[in-house]
Amino acid sequence: MKKQEPGGIVLILLRPFFLFKQKAPLVSYILGRLFTMAVMLFMLGLAVFGLMELAPGDIVDRIMLQQIFGENQIRPGQNQQIMDLEQLAARRAELGLDQPFYIQYFHWLSRVLRGDLGTSLISRAPVSFLLASRIFNSVLLNLLSLVLITFFSFVLGVYFSTKAGTKTDLAVTFFALVLHAFPGILMLILLQLFASVTGLFPVTAYPPFPFAEAPVRFTFSYLHHVFLPLLAAFLGGIGGTLRMIRATMLDQLGQPYITSLRARGIGEWRIYFNHAFRNTLNPYITGSANLLAGLFSGSLILEIIFAYPGMGRLMYEAVLQEDINLVLSNIMFVSFLVLLGMVLSDIILALVDPRIRYGKG
Repeated sequence: MKKQEPGGIVLILLRPFFLFKQKAPLVSYILGRLFTMAVMLFMLGLAVFGLMELAPGDIVDRIMLQQIFGENQIRPGQNQQIMDLEQLAARRAELGLDQPFYIQYFHWLSRVLRGDLGTSLISRAPVSFLLASRIFNSVLLNLLSLVLITFFSFVLGVYFSTKAGTKTDLAVTFFALVLHAFPGILMLILLQLFASVTGLFPVTAYPPFPFAEAPVRFTFSYLHHVFLPLLAAFLGGIGGTLRMIRATMLDQLGQPYITSLRARGIGEWRIYFNHAFRNTLNPYITGSANLLAGLFSGSLILEIIFAYPGMGRLMYEAVLQEDINLVLSNIMFVSFLVLLGMVLSDIILALVDPRIRYGKG
C-alpha cells in the first residue's frame, strides 16, 4: 500500500472546506471574517493587558495612596491603620495581580466565555452593569451622527457634483477641506466656550434628570443638550465624506455609459439618481466602517469635554484608575462594534453590487 504524502492528507482534510466555499461563497466569507475578527479581538485584549502591566503601579498601590492622601486622612486621636506590605501582597493575590499578565488575561477570557465580565476593581460593581448603563448613550450619539453625516453628504455631494467648476462648488469644496483638516478637539473646545459665553446651549450634553421621570420633557431636553456635540461630530465627519461622494459622482459622470445615456435622450436627473448615484454607494459603504470607527474614537474626547455619560468617558475614568477589568471590557466592546461594522459593510456591498461575488474567481 502506497504511503500517503503529508500534503495529500492536508488536502483531503481541507476538501470539505473548499467544497463548502464553492457552494456558499458569501457564507464562507462571512464565517472567515468572523473568525478573523475573533483572532483580532484576542490579540487586542492580550496587548491591552501587556500595556497595562507596563504602567507604573497598580490598583492596590492606588488604594494605598488613597488611604494616605485621600479625603479620609489620618487625624490626631483617630485609630486608622495603613495597609502594610503583607496586606498589599494578600490584596494583589486576591485580585490575581501577582501573576503574569498573560495568565491574568486567560483567566479573564475564561470568565468572559462563561458570560461573566468580572467586577470593577474600584467600585466593586459588575462590569456588565456599568457597561449596560452607558452603551445605549454612546450608540445613540454615534448613530445619530452617522445618519446626519450620511444624509447631508449624499444630498450635498450629488448636488454640487452638478455644479462642478462654479464658484459655489469651489467654495463648498474649500470649506469641506477645512472641516476635514480642522482638529476635532479644538472644535469641541470652541463649541464648549460658545455654550458657556452665550448661554444658548448647556455646557453638558445630558439632561440632569432621568428618562423615567418625564419621558417627553427628557426627549426635548436631550436634543437641546446634545445639539452641540452632534454638531461637532457632524462637522468633523461631513468634510471627508462630502468630498468623497462628490469626487465619485464626478468620476461616474465622466464614464462612457453616461455619455451613451445622454445620447439616448435620458433626462439629467434620471442619469444622476438612477445610474451615477447608485455607483457612489460602493465607496461609501466601504468607507462607512472607517467613519463609524472614527466616530467612536472621537466620542471619547467629546464625552469628556461635554460630560456625556457614555462608554468613552467610562473608559477614560477606568484608565485613570487602572481598573483593568473595566478598561478591557470597554475596549473589547467598542472594537467588536467597529469590526462588526466592517463585516456588515462588506456584506451590504455584496448585496448592493451584483458584480461582487466573494470566493469566485
